[in-house]
Amino acid sequence: MESEYETQVYPATDEIGVALAVRLLREGQVVAFPTDTVYGVGCDLWQPEAIERLYWVKQRPHQLAIPVLVATPQDVAQVASHLPASFAPLAERFWPGGLTLIVPRRPEVPDILCMGGPTVAVRMPDHPLALRLIAALGGALAVTSANLSGHPAPTTATEVLADLQGRVPLILDGGRCAEGVASTIISLVADPPVLLRRGAISVETLRQAVPSLVESLP
Repeated sequence: MESEYETQVYPATDEIGVALAVRLLREGQVVAFPTDTVYGVGCDLWQPEAIERLYWVKQRPHQLAIPVLVATPQDVAQVASHLPASFAPLAERFWPGGLTLIVPRRPEVPDILCMGGPTVAVRMPDHPLALRLIAALGGALAVTSANLSGHPAPTTATEVLADLQGRVPLILDGGRCAEGVASTIISLVADPPVLLRRGAISVETLRQAVPSLVESLP
């Protein structure tokens, strides 16, 4: 896949830019936009060709799965085969927000999204534009940080453009991300749940919702 783009940047408040983002996503293109944590780059998760394009955009190794952002907690049912008992207390307390939860995936989810693995990572962002785009695509989008793989996660559209200019057709500029810190990641596949990455939410705060949380970090 060698196609390049003349990357356009629209303010996140520009309705023409938002409408263009929705159209491009529906057409299987990849779009960058702000979230509450860092800028994300996303595509329609039900189009395997779009996910392949997303890997190309980021130069992301294919053994790294792509997370899913949802518009509501109920939309997790689109990609999760079932929800472990600890899902409800965590989602009720921390969504929308900077918490990614790893859950068992439905077999209908394209293998390329999860690299054939049995799980999928899901999060509901606390950002009105991100939620609007996700809802417009049916409630779930494949989204990861809007940077070349191995580079720092971007918190401004300028940083996104520095990495992805010519690789995406559109960036929506929503200013600097409020959090500026990647999400905390917890695996709910294990019992008890396991903290996989420290991030926007502290371990102490998480344990108020799920006291049994354990850490698998060095």
